[in-house]
Amino acid sequence: MATINYNAPDYFLLDELFSDEHKLVRGSIRDWVNRSVIPIIDDACQNHTFPRHLIKELGEMGAFGPYIPQKYGGAGMDHIAYGLIMQELERGDSGIRSMASVQTSLVMYPIYSFGTEEQRMKYLPKLATGELVGCFGLTEPNHGSDPGSMITRIVDKGDHYILNGAKMWITNSPIADMGVVWAKDENAIVRGMIVERGMKGFTTPETLKKWSLRASFTGEMVFDDVVIPKENMLPNVQGLKGPMMCLNSARFGIAWGVIGAAMDCYDVALKYSKERIQFKKPIAAFQLTQKKLAEILTEITKAQFLAWRLGVLRNENRATPAQISMAKRNNVKMALDTARESRQILGAMGITGDFPMMRHMMNLESVITYEGTHDVHLLITGMDITGESAFS
Repeated sequence: MATINYNAPDYFLLDELFSDEHKLVRGSIRDWVNRSVIPIIDDACQNHTFPRHLIKELGEMGAFGPYIPQKYGGAGMDHIAYGLIMQELERGDSGIRSMASVQTSLVMYPIYSFGTEEQRMKYLPKLATGELVGCFGLTEPNHGSDPGSMITRIVDKGDHYILNGAKMWITNSPIADMGVVWAKDENAIVRGMIVERGMKGFTTPETLKKWSLRASFTGEMVFDDVVIPKENMLPNVQGLKGPMMCLNSARFGIAWGVIGAAMDCYDVALKYSKERIQFKKPIAAFQLTQKKLAEILTEITKAQFLAWRLGVLRNENRATPAQISMAKRNNVKMALDTARESRQILGAMGITGDFPMMRHMMNLESVITYEGTHDVHLLITGMDITGESAFS
């Protein structure tokens, strides 16, 4: 039984709420995942390698910066289209979705939103095609959930800046051609800048021996007296507002993406339960199996509508950071629970590379932590509804 025979669950006919363009985009990405990702992703995960040849194909399909205007190489689509792309990519693997999510929300978005016209024209078209690969430097070895305490610093030297510090857990960094990096200036104000591969003192050591996101490049960004030209600074934002807006876009994509992983697990478990015979009947006939499947489908359906409504609000520029936070937290937890429950339906077969459950489960252990941990997002919701901050 191959995942490529995929039947996407849509129990409440959500498809009726999508436009023809949405369904066309989703269908093209789904077909590509079936053709280019599913046949190779288990080997990539087992071998701890990222299939780099997929980057160009992702660019050709418009998976990078789909909501960026066409003038800068994007597709000019809406946020629901972006969400559907992330959903289909994560059905293939969280590592593939992470690569595209970082390229779009954490690199292209800040350059488009906070950069100069010259920066937009220089970087965005090449990022859109995958000719350039980008990464995002915010998290530090000792400052993850508290980015405001970052110690990476830039010092103004008149005609340039000097950058020192380090970032950690950076998707794409070992292969990135450039990165959007956030550091504090002499006045402790967070500033964004573009750091390019080849700048003296800039290195990107790879993080190895991961149990999660194995088909993804993860690394550090180390800055040792790196000279940053003034024209590489992002002039149109200051403070943590900049990186937080980027993370809002990324979290939105995650809230959609993880649904794809859950849908994949459910589809495989449902098919398996109908074929696996025990005690002279398919295990789908047993009450406990039906309970698992029914609960999984219910949670997927709830997550689908949460993501759809969030997409509508984001298209209308009405989605709040707290709403995005709630969707990210809820949907990632749902997907992780789905992977675990569906793995049990397969029994011992569920731990093998012939089926996607364990791979999704391991990946989702990272997704529930990055772009804001499960607990931090819970406190963001708590702060929003009570008006009281638990962070200070």
